[in-house]
Amino acid sequence: MSSLASDIERTVRAKSVRVTDAAITVKLEDGRAVSVPTKWYPRLMYATPTERANYEIDGYGVTWPDIEADFSIRGILLGQKSGESAGSLKFWLNHRRKGRTVTFEDYIKSRRTQQAHAKKLRKTA
Repeated sequence: MSSLASDIERTVRAKSVRVTDAAITVKLEDGRAVSVPTKWYPRLMYATPTERANYEIDGYGVTWPDIEADFSIRGILLGQKSGESAGSLKFWLNHRRKGRTVTFEDYIKSRRTQQAHAKKLRKTA
């Protein structure tokens, strides 16, 4: 027996995407269009029109390489919002304001460094 979620993953593919300040609209190969609020994906809210227009579709998902954002078509159809943490978004925005490009891996390294520093401080206290 198959579930709706697994059927979606195997059969629903994206054809195109349009991002505005208000909505992300995904046109599907089967003729449907699905829209969700842009605020569900904060990196796309802060992206420039050029960054928003530079996306890649692999059939099952959409990626914006300039801002390291992505979502699956399955997730959109199931109403899933971005899973990015507030800390990760804040890290990305702070570096973006300084004109720096950072990855999620940079955020993880930063968190590990902060945790190691905090642990060292606790030992010396």
